[in-house]
Amino acid sequence: MTATTAPPLTTAARRDVPWLAAGATFLAMLDATVANLAVPDLHTDFPDASLSGLTWIVTLYAVLFAALLAPAGRLADLVGRRSLYLWGTGLFTLASLACAAAPNVPVLLATRGVQGAAAAAMIPASLALLLHDTPVARRAGAIGLWSAAGAFAAAVGPGLGGVLVDQFGWRALFVINVPFGLVMLLGGLRLPRTAGTAGRLPDLAGTVLLGAGVAGIALGVTQAGDWSWTDARTLALLLGGAVLAALALWRSARHPVPALEIGMWRARGFALANAASFLYGTALYSWLLLGVLYLTGEWHYSILKAGLASTPGAFTATAAAVAMGRLTGRIGVRPAVSGGALIMVVAGIWAVAGLPAEPHFLTFWLPLGLLAGTGMGMVTTGTASAAALSAGPQRFAGATGLNTTARQLGGALGIAALAAMLPDRAVHGDYTAVYLFCTLAAAGAGLAGAFLTVRPSTS
Repeated sequence: MTATTAPPLTTAARRDVPWLAAGATFLAMLDATVANLAVPDLHTDFPDASLSGLTWIVTLYAVLFAALLAPAGRLADLVGRRSLYLWGTGLFTLASLACAAAPNVPVLLATRGVQGAAAAAMIPASLALLLHDTPVARRAGAIGLWSAAGAFAAAVGPGLGGVLVDQFGWRALFVINVPFGLVMLLGGLRLPRTAGTAGRLPDLAGTVLLGAGVAGIALGVTQAGDWSWTDARTLALLLGGAVLAALALWRSARHPVPALEIGMWRARGFALANAASFLYGTALYSWLLLGVLYLTGEWHYSILKAGLASTPGAFTATAAAVAMGRLTGRIGVRPAVSGGALIMVVAGIWAVAGLPAEPHFLTFWLPLGLLAGTGMGMVTTGTASAAALSAGPQRFAGATGLNTTARQLGGALGIAALAAMLPDRAVHGDYTAVYLFCTLAAAGAGLAGAFLTVRPSTS
């Protein structure tokens, strides 16, 4: 296959690309966590729906997001990063508007699923758009900016969601996406057209198998908290998903235009980056949700107050992501991943050892959040940099899709573990047990990062 040459970016377009790319990852990652606290308000509007059924508002987005990231990455490499960026952003904006206007739960679930699929297209397309026309020496810094937007969104999501739900109701969670999505869409239209890699579309059967396999695994892990790990439905989803994913890998190893470029996994740095990303996602998503649950459950904060109390760590996460993006060009990715994970471990040990039963915001919660946010920002940049830079320019989108899939699957496992370890009437020890779980997962991410040797490529 041969690659066609895209026209060079104008100065104005080159200036717009970082913000367009950061905006896409911000919106996609924000909606992965912003709806966590919307279920009670949704139940008020739709009293005939069960609480467990309403949790699918969160689950469905996460499952489709995780399932379609890898195929979307391959598609971006083929059809062109600008085209997929525009389609993904446009569909995400329309789906957000439809979610906000949904008259009933089935419509809300359907539009939420479309939103998750569109978000899967935005992530790899945005980073490919950013890196393709970025000079080699500045790629690590560009990844830092892109990662900072995602880290900030994931960290601020539960808090922002709490504030919006408290003040305006659950529909506000989706309304806020619309103006930002329109601005990004208009900005993307100003970019010159880019061509993808010449050749056929990726193997359709393999793509369907891969998407269904990842969806089955993600759904099985997510529902294990409600159904139990030994439930026949959970086992069927996990085993069925694994079989389908294995078939997709088998086809990809033999197909001339595979759904998944499994050759990337032969690169030690890429494999380690994905292992670290999976374990980091396990710690990240359970940590973020646990904090809000603890503040409302043990300290009896209102949703609004809990949202505000959870926000400061998002700022240190953003600062750390940007700083590590600038530094990894000189020191490599290992310090970002292992150092950030170590900071998360220290924060986790502090939480396990000193989690107070009574409110101590200034002396405990605020410094803990700032410390944990710093570690999260570092690991986010480190894993994204390792995956993208180890794959090379022609496979930026595919590598990003796979790496984010690993983090989302880890996040599904983390949320399932939280649900299994935290009963409805949780006591203090239950919360510290989940913090211990997060700490161990972060330690695993740091161990994987300790073996990373990826440095920015020179081509």
